Amino acid sequence: MSVSASPVAAGAFSESERAAVYRAIFSRRDVRSQFTDTPVDKDVLMRILTAAHHAPSVGFMQPWNFIIVRDAGVKGRVQAAFADANAEAEAMFGPDRRPLYSSLKLEGILQAPVSICVTCDRARGGPVVLGRTHAPEMDLYSTVCAVQNLWLAARSEGIGVGWVSIFRSGALSEILGLPESVVPVAWLCLGYVEELYDQPELAAKGWASRLPLEQLIYCDAWGQCEGARDVPSDVTPPAC
Repeated sequence: MSVSASPVAAGAFSESERAAVYRAIFSRRDVRSQFTDTPVDKDVLMRILTAAHHAPSVGFMQPWNFIIVRDAGVKGRVQAAFADANAEAEAMFGPDRRPLYSSLKLEGILQAPVSICVTCDRARGGPVVLGRTHAPEMDLYSTVCAVQNLWLAARSEGIGVGWVSIFRSGALSEILGLPESVVPVAWLCLGYVEELYDQPELAAKGWASRLPLEQLIYCDAWGQCEGARDVPSDVTPPAC
């Protein structure tokens, strides 16, 4: 069944609209410990999820679902699963990095008022999906686009988001009772925040630093155009 579509204007945003988009991008943070206890009401949550649902997806298959978790018991089980995996992860780092790793707060599962597990239904759309015929992982990439939409929309609402990724394979699927075709892509902790770091927390705490953009751009093929990258020197993130 086809649906008629009408063209709409595709010009640039106004200066203030453009600034708001870039502000959301540059001031987005992975929040672990700055959550307040202010509840996130349904209307705000639905605006954020609507933004996520408007992400691009391969073959328009829209493979995502959003499991909203407020139950303390479920959060407790997820936090315990994180703690088990995190102990293993800490041991993977060498003695020079391990003390810093152990000092980092890497989740806010119990502190955030609400969590959302974003999943990908790999069977949605049937066995053959336009655009996924030769790259089956495109459904996972599409779901990550939904996560990014959610994150930027949340930033515009004054809501912080923290992505928790340190879980053993299958842990979230078991806790949440996911069907076999559905995989968890992101466990997101959400809550209002009053302050954010002026740079990524891992940069602020010395774990890593942002790579210079000019070192990441090539022309036409890998490694070409060394020293000839046309990156304006005055492009910097706006003040938050």
